[in-house]
Amino acid sequence: MSEVIIRKATEADLESMAKLLSGLFEIESDFAVSPVQQLAGLKLLLQAGRGSFMLVAEFQKCVIGMCSVQLLVSTAEGGLKAVLEDLIIAEAYRNQGIGNRLLTAIEGWACSQGAKRLDLLADCRNTRALAFYEQHGWQATNLVALQKRLPRVQEG
Repeated sequence: MSEVIIRKATEADLESMAKLLSGLFEIESDFAVSPVQQLAGLKLLLQAGRGSFMLVAEFQKCVIGMCSVQLLVSTAEGGLKAVLEDLIIAEAYRNQGIGNRLLTAIEGWACSQGAKRLDLLADCRNTRALAFYEQHGWQATNLVALQKRLPRVQEG
């Protein structure tokens, strides 16, 4: 799909990106679909400046895919690592190389920032995504993802 443009995300893209994330979070049982929360998270990423990067895939002026990444310090690597936060392509546009293009661009950005590795979390039941990442050289590790929900702080 050579007509698909891969470009840096802008604030005007955030609503479309939040809709794409709904499709992703319908697959991932650890997270709930919440367009308000997803939009808030995307806004934070967009405002994070140098520490994050978001791309969209655009076809005929419609956002059909997105990818986001952010930098963290890795004590194991003694430097920066990049965490692939989200990668999603609208169902009708999958298997056309768009995810490959987004992932390649994100990897290039991470390298340009001095990141020594890329990490991601993927739902263990999302076999399509796991196969995609494996085809691109990603490897499973012996690490297990853990999380703890924190209480919400009352403002005011």
